[in-house]
Amino acid sequence: MFLFKLQLLKMGKYSIKELERLSGIKAHTIRIWEKRHRIIEPQRTQTNIRFYSDEDLKKIINVSVLNNHGVKISKIVKLTLDEINKQVGDLSEKENSIDIYIEQLIVAMIDMEEERFEKVLATLTLKFGFERTVLEVIYPFLEKIGVLWLTNNVTPAQEHFISHLVRQKIIVAIDTVALPDKNSRKAILFLPENEIHELALLFYHYIAKKNGIRTYYLGQTVPYSSFKSACKDHDPELIISSFTTHPKPSEIQKFVNQLSEDFPNKEILISGYALRKSSLSYPKNVKLFSNALDFRQLIV
Repeated sequence: MFLFKLQLLKMGKYSIKELERLSGIKAHTIRIWEKRHRIIEPQRTQTNIRFYSDEDLKKIINVSVLNNHGVKISKIVKLTLDEINKQVGDLSEKENSIDIYIEQLIVAMIDMEEERFEKVLATLTLKFGFERTVLEVIYPFLEKIGVLWLTNNVTPAQEHFISHLVRQKIIVAIDTVALPDKNSRKAILFLPENEIHELALLFYHYIAKKNGIRTYYLGQTVPYSSFKSACKDHDPELIISSFTTHPKPSEIQKFVNQLSEDFPNKEILISGYALRKSSLSYPKNVKLFSNALDFRQLIV
């Protein structure tokens, strides 16, 4: 299994802007640290474009953690890589900083270390409870690494590794929530046809059920006719969906309009990367939300 994982991984190639987003350290500062302290040393493509490796990313993340917690860069540069990692580990046990945990999850994802990933999530759940862990750590973590998916710096193996572990946790949490009363508000959650990015919708399912909404979760790549049939059978007050890659940009406005026209008396809550990247007009019964925290505010 270990050898299989190694074969599936590829060498990451990150731009300095990607390092900035993932570590929180400004690109200008990273360049200064390179020149003065040789914290990391970029490689270059055949066309002389600078790029950074997985090891560079992990190191700059851990340097960022120490620096943000008061350790001067002049002291960090004197530490070995093992000493840096140990100090970060010690910090995570003492501090309740959300950023530390998000950064540890990123490193665990890059290395595909299931034990470390599970340990971080278990620690978080004990400290904060599952709902806060989902809202304040897992969701921001997925938002933060979205840049890696978009730039193809996450392999299919890494993406499936993370998705599987997170999906398992959310499904277990959903199952522990008592089924709301039959007289409660009802919601249907679905992803449109060909849309397979399910994690965000699972978050919304958990949050809705936890807040007393009776949910009907249809899941990913649902044909529109099947979705309409489910709405007819259950007559929900809320329709909830998320668009990451589908519908295609040229079809999104038409799809949103169709939802509104077919269900004029329903409150339609939608989110996703595809919507944020499109300039759309939204009918009165359609509300766009940015993240899980916004979603919770809309339904309470």
